[in-house]
Amino acid sequence: MTPPLRYSPAMDASVIETRKTSARAWFERLRDDICAVLEAVEDAFPAAAPLADRAPGQFVRTPWQRKDHTGAPGGGGTMAMLHGRVFEKVGVHVSTVHGEFAPEFRKDIPGADADPRFWASGISLIAHPQNPHVPAVHMNTRFVVTTKAWFGGGADLTPVLENRRSQDDPDTKAFHAAMRGACDAHPKVAPYDKYKKWCDEYFFLKHRNEMRGIGGIFYDYLDSGDWDADFAFTQDVGRAFLKVYPELVRENFAKPWSEAEREEQLIRRGRYVEFNLLYDRGTIFGLRTGGNVESILSSLPPVVKWP
Repeated sequence: MTPPLRYSPAMDASVIETRKTSARAWFERLRDDICAVLEAVEDAFPAAAPLADRAPGQFVRTPWQRKDHTGAPGGGGTMAMLHGRVFEKVGVHVSTVHGEFAPEFRKDIPGADADPRFWASGISLIAHPQNPHVPAVHMNTRFVVTTKAWFGGGADLTPVLENRRSQDDPDTKAFHAAMRGACDAHPKVAPYDKYKKWCDEYFFLKHRNEMRGIGGIFYDYLDSGDWDADFAFTQDVGRAFLKVYPELVRENFAKPWSEAEREEQLIRRGRYVEFNLLYDRGTIFGLRTGGNVESILSSLPPVVKWP
């Protein structure tokens, strides 16, 4: 019989199982709420807007299963993909996976050096709109358990037109205000300035010496000692995103655009590809732990150019 995973003294096994169940249920409920809101945006597209003659997009859900590096069953998830008239591509994915980290990966994960087994559940979203005036966006939150347990995640906005990539742009201000609100509601566990700076530093293309977008928040290894507070903050990150991003889309989705702006959008998307393939820890984690390749790489835009 496989021995039970040895948690730290602060983590009773029955307590951590209850927490796993609660976290997984939240990520799946948030997925459902986001999919419903983005489908409503597709339905509400004004008749006179560019591409309004197309049918509104709807999410298609595809389940998948994984095996860990030993070949043992390791959980899985569900991809939810939409291709529509407002969104060229949206992926809203949830997964709950478990197994053992491969030996070469264990040193990089807190608690995995003591015991290679892990459990992780989370939601990950990426949206690439049709209209260059609508910013692309990324959001993910997760709960990870080894012999330790923590939350991580965040959200960041990527305008694709240079004249919108400003900290003074209304979209930028609204997005930052939403993320600040999520942090400020939980000041003991979510210092906004720290998480904003972390995001700026993380979503940075070193080879180009530029930020991927205009920032947001990023956090990882959040284990303050108050699990309920950490979880409540993580939930509020999802709620803040759910409110602010559809508002930004509706503010911009009917604006006309030029061929030059479309070209600029496609070139800027190239930066997104570069970051996700070269630097993104989530992409690396997923690929190295036997995750679903289609789900992991769905973050990439459907059409992109390099000049």
